[in-house]
Amino acid sequence: MELAVLGLSAEEERVYEALVAQPGSTVAALADHLATPAGPLPRILAALAGKHLVTRSGRPSRYLAAPPDIAVHRLVQLRERELSAARAKVLSLSEIHRSANRTSPELVIEQLADRETIASAVAQMESEAHHQVRVFDTPPYYQKPGGEGATRNTLTQIARHQDDGVAHRVIYSQDALNWPRKLELDILPAVRGGEQARTRRSLPLKLIIRDDQDALIPFDLSRTGLQVAYLVRRSPLLTALEALFEGEWRQAIPLDAAAPATSDGGSRPDEETLSLLAMMLAGLTDTAIAHANGWSTRTTYRRLQALMTELGVSTRFQAGCLAERRGWL
Repeated sequence: MELAVLGLSAEEERVYEALVAQPGSTVAALADHLATPAGPLPRILAALAGKHLVTRSGRPSRYLAAPPDIAVHRLVQLRERELSAARAKVLSLSEIHRSANRTSPELVIEQLADRETIASAVAQMESEAHHQVRVFDTPPYYQKPGGEGATRNTLTQIARHQDDGVAHRVIYSQDALNWPRKLELDILPAVRGGEQARTRRSLPLKLIIRDDQDALIPFDLSRTGLQVAYLVRRSPLLTALEALFEGEWRQAIPLDAAAPATSDGGSRPDEETLSLLAMMLAGLTDTAIAHANGWSTRTTYRRLQALMTELGVSTRFQAGCLAERRGWL
């Protein structure tokens, strides 16, 4: 029986076990049973009594061990409460440490090492943004497109844009647009809510920038999803990340479901046509466009051909260029 984990010393455990086997023993009888000097036993017995493991009665004093199933269970409960309090203290200290690191000017980079902490940092950046949030959006994702978490993030973004005027500029990689159901369930609802979206064939990394204050770079280090991220505060490194975003933004193709009227005063295509043009110019496959609009692949192909015929062009690239020149995209 190992009771040291419950706070008993080796001497206390030995005496308690002896009393379990020899109930009602005197100090002399215990000393004889244990083949040990009697001198230290009163102190040990007093310690056991203080832990409600031993009771004393009569003259000369006789000692009785408390039933193990009750007494030891009580010790287990006490130790569980102590461990629970210790865990709470560790969490509290960890949060204080994390907050201190975030506000310490000499710490430029902080590593975040689990999904919950990363998700909390993303939510904090969104809630504390005053002017704009800039994002490189590229797979992999640890939230299912259209799932509760993704929908909540989109609604929060729309609310911040509409209520507080916080701009959201997002560049999506080609892989993001082709990720199953992400376009129709996450991207287009955000665009309709005011997000400024553009697309690039590929992006160098995942990135979130809050105003000119800090940036978060998540990394996928395993098959299970995001595990590590780096929080970058105001520094030359943050300035470089901002420059990287703006450079990619200038080269990215607009992906806007609500394009402005034509600059030459001509007739403006309907929203469905504008959306189709934006997806086509972004390089989406027929299958991806079909999924985004709920069409069959055959219907998608027919609409694309009809649109190119109407524009008088023979390739998708020509259609995109003409649409941009007319101010549709």
